[in-house]
Amino acid sequence: MSQAVLEAKDLARHYSVRRGLFKPDATVRALNGVSFELYSGKTLAIVGESGCGKSTLARLVTMIEDPSAGTLLIDGKPASVDDMSLRSQVQIVFQNPYGSLNPRQKVGSILEEPLKINTSDDAATRRRKAEEMMAKVGLRPEHYDRYPHMFSGGQRQRIAIARALMLRPKVLVLDEPVSALDLSIQAQVLNLLMDLQKEMGLAYLFISHGLSVVRHIADEVMVMYLGKPVETGTAEEVFSNPKHPYTAALLSATPIADPSRAKNRIRLQGELPSPLKPPPGCPFNPRCWKATDICRQEMPPLAGGETHKFACHHPLD
Repeated sequence: MSQAVLEAKDLARHYSVRRGLFKPDATVRALNGVSFELYSGKTLAIVGESGCGKSTLARLVTMIEDPSAGTLLIDGKPASVDDMSLRSQVQIVFQNPYGSLNPRQKVGSILEEPLKINTSDDAATRRRKAEEMMAKVGLRPEHYDRYPHMFSGGQRQRIAIARALMLRPKVLVLDEPVSALDLSIQAQVLNLLMDLQKEMGLAYLFISHGLSVVRHIADEVMVMYLGKPVETGTAEEVFSNPKHPYTAALLSATPIADPSRAKNRIRLQGELPSPLKPPPGCPFNPRCWKATDICRQEMPPLAGGETHKFACHHPLD
């Protein structure tokens, strides 16, 4: 098998939080031991509730922050915030296309800016590359001199995708890239992303809480809870045979476009525990209907087969 373009080994990110004048600082374990490999042309989806560590992982992968522990490798080379040589290899597309583009810049300037900063291309070369990328994402030549406010949400996200691809990265981090768009536009943008992946050999780290979207685009899935992966595997395995109760609960909340199909909704009790004081043992045990004493005392390891692993003392049948 070829070398992974992106590899994470036990990544962790902890933050120190002040609790008051006479109290010691507390530690938020936003990310607490995440490992995966991502290959060219493949999509790894990261799913979970808000607060599970998805966006923290995105900041580490894009080298916005360094991990508190663990190693991040890009093409086999250790990556860090201070290493500018690898920055161009990983780019990010943000959730909100209305806030991620500079309203005072024209589309041409937005697309050319990464080339101005990172290459020695002259003005004519930059313009040619920008117009070529606009064509790839379905924008017309006359859009070059327009401002972001003159476009719809779907068109703005196409501009954001084009900007992320200007330096020809190997990895694209997609942080909820379609959740702010209408349903019909979501499908268009997802199909565009899949076409670009096939054409350019891109590796996607796809962050989402919408499992119906993940089912459409992902090759592998990692389900996270309170900073830790609780289930990983191929999309087919995870969707057809979930083993962790939390994964089953997420899948049961996903809408199904079939009124004749029976649905068993699993309603979790309680709220997501505070990352300032996670529960002992399995972090999901306060909300799990299968929890026993061992779940409250011991953290289950992430174990299983080669294509499907889960961290649960009492996996589902």
